[in-house]
Amino acid sequence: MTERVTVAGVGMAPFVTPSRGEGYEAQAGAAIGAALRDAGVDLRQVQQVYAGYVYGDSTSGQNALYNVGMTGVPVVNVNNNCSTGSSALFLARQAVASGAADCVLAFGFEQMRRGALTSHWDDRTSPFARFDEVVLREQGDVGDIPLAPRYFGGAGQAYCDKYGMDPSVFAHITVKARRHAAHNPYAVFTDPLTVDEVLNSPRVFGPLTRLQCCPPTCGAAAAVLVSADFARTHGIRADVAIAAQAMTTDTPASFDGDLMRLVGYDMSASAARQVYEKASVDPRDIPVVELHDCFTTNELITYEALGLTEEGTAEKFVLDGDNTYGGRVVTNPSGGLLAKGHPLGATGLAQCAELTWQLRGEAGGRQVENASLALQHNIGLGGAAVVTLYEKVG
Repeated sequence: MTERVTVAGVGMAPFVTPSRGEGYEAQAGAAIGAALRDAGVDLRQVQQVYAGYVYGDSTSGQNALYNVGMTGVPVVNVNNNCSTGSSALFLARQAVASGAADCVLAFGFEQMRRGALTSHWDDRTSPFARFDEVVLREQGDVGDIPLAPRYFGGAGQAYCDKYGMDPSVFAHITVKARRHAAHNPYAVFTDPLTVDEVLNSPRVFGPLTRLQCCPPTCGAAAAVLVSADFARTHGIRADVAIAAQAMTTDTPASFDGDLMRLVGYDMSASAARQVYEKASVDPRDIPVVELHDCFTTNELITYEALGLTEEGTAEKFVLDGDNTYGGRVVTNPSGGLLAKGHPLGATGLAQCAELTWQLRGEAGGRQVENASLALQHNIGLGGAAVVTLYEKVG
């Protein structure tokens, strides 16, 4: 695969709480329309479409697209849990890089319900059966607590136990997320918070309080990917390209009892290494990162998985402000999942949009100065991790 893949256009619909959300087809339509306009591409020029969502009936992707237009091209529906949006992006990039298509649309959306994530299929084996066995073995019966906070709260506690970190450090990540989101018109939560407010919010599990958990969110995002030749032929801007990308899944080590591995540390680290090797890039040279902060604990763990700071140094990394403006690398300038929101199928493509705007210099009050490289990390348990490196061209 040698064809350069250009991010020609991106678009989003504002992320909102479920009580304010429109139907998924309206949200997706808004994001698709914005991405096509941004690219200067007509839907009739798109040759393939990848539609990502987690909760919805089969072929919801087609229904969402049909509200924009019906052109008869292939539409593939994608579901990889929280990494769904990036999985759709992964497939779209492969289609262009391989020469199978010159202009591909990837979009993701979610119309979520209030409350914790739940399984809708209780008459068959859960894909999380292995995960549940591990947390039950490691934590015992802790009552009626949703499993996601048990996974990620347990991982955060494991990190604290391993490195002797005060769990209150996690709260600083929510404060940072809200501060960044204040400049993002697409974000759900933009009001500032203090560390004390985060720590004094209701306890969920382990070190996690409610304000350290991402909210259920409705929203959509989209990206148009094109080949360099298509961009030249049609006069499309080609100043942002995908330099490298990798997707990984679980290995037996994910289930050995280490809760950090259970929530994807190894998958993330492996995907990141592959990307750095492909692009010949040192992670210390990357100034801006959108990473998967579904919980504050996962953001902190992921700093080390991605090589943004050495193992065991994330506490200093946070307290020194090396994860924000004026520090070494700006993490989640959008506000991340914690403040921007986490509509599962849309998240990976919203990260793509944010980093594209950053590299173009179009991020407004969130702009990271002189950014020429940008890293994206999106993870879904069950499992899949997608890491993407974008570069400014020209």
